[in-house]
Amino acid sequence: MSSTKTKIQKEALKAILPLHNAGVEISMGVGKTLLGLKHMSEVSKFMDKSKRFLVVAPKVSIFDSWKADAKKHKMSHLLDLIDFTTYLSLEKQGYNYEVIYLDECHSLKYNHEFYLTAAQLQGATIIGLTGTYPRYRSGEKGEMCNKFCPKVYEYKTDEAIDDKILNDYRIYVHMIDLSDKKVVPIKGKNGSTWFVSEQQNYDYWTNQLEGAGKGKNIQMLRILRMKALMGYPSKERYVEQLLARRKTKTLLFANTQDQADRLAPHSYHSNNPKSAENLEKFKSGEIELLSAVEQLSEGVNIPNLKSGIIMHAYSNNRKASQKLGRLLRLNPDDTAGVHILCYRDTVDEAWVKSAIEHFDQEKIVWLN
Repeated sequence: MSSTKTKIQKEALKAILPLHNAGVEISMGVGKTLLGLKHMSEVSKFMDKSKRFLVVAPKVSIFDSWKADAKKHKMSHLLDLIDFTTYLSLEKQGYNYEVIYLDECHSLKYNHEFYLTAAQLQGATIIGLTGTYPRYRSGEKGEMCNKFCPKVYEYKTDEAIDDKILNDYRIYVHMIDLSDKKVVPIKGKNGSTWFVSEQQNYDYWTNQLEGAGKGKNIQMLRILRMKALMGYPSKERYVEQLLARRKTKTLLFANTQDQADRLAPHSYHSNNPKSAENLEKFKSGEIELLSAVEQLSEGVNIPNLKSGIIMHAYSNNRKASQKLGRLLRLNPDDTAGVHILCYRDTVDEAWVKSAIEHFDQEKIVWLN
């Protein structure tokens, strides 16, 4: 570990050790999981031997990182003291915990409040770990994080780039017009099919939303409009043009498995039996283009990956950060290019702006 990483780890550990409720926002590449293990190691020296640690994460796959880091850094003995659970199953856990580690603490929801409050009353310390702490105190994520793991230390991605821990980046947002050609199939209740333009279809869903009022129906309409936007062919045609001009190893984040298969000869997703083989070929450089869906956005590092294309931003800066993170493991003097596609004069513009608001705005170029 570099001296800079070691210094950051020490600073963060010093900030959280004396506290019963604390949160840390720490950049990718610095060692969020390792920080949790170091905290655990210090606490284990003095805690009651009847107590245990609980690690909470949004997905089971994240637990593998804790186990791997514990073995790598000679802290395997801690694994005998750890219980693992997802946020979905948190309320099913007991209360005999010295510390509860909330990995990706921005995943907290109001329905976790009862369990965490009860755990605190039983003496548990709560430590939140994330790369993207909620920006605002209001709202579900912000309120829950500030109540149970208020941020006491931060070290952001752009600081890691300045300190040469991560390489630099540029984000290019490509503005695309909705097509006025009749390319979107609509299926009628009687089994018939006709075609409308992307603009007509988008206007239809927007009008439905404007007349929907409040309640569950409006949420469903928002999802349907989002799925409609994700399925329009204009972005696929644009991606084909970008891929035809590519000169470096490129990772394409597609919206669906079918789309990933259409746009690249090698894909990575749960229904492709050659996914693992394709990923290894991509890592080694045997192939220089790989399409993927969400699975690849967590925990996978690709050597010499200098270019990425994101077809849909989902209004989610955490997903954008995960995807960008795949391109921040180059030589610190290199610069990665991330291309995000955005439909002009649609809700997609607001989604993209929200997704990239945490990044350095001087490194973002909007292309018309």
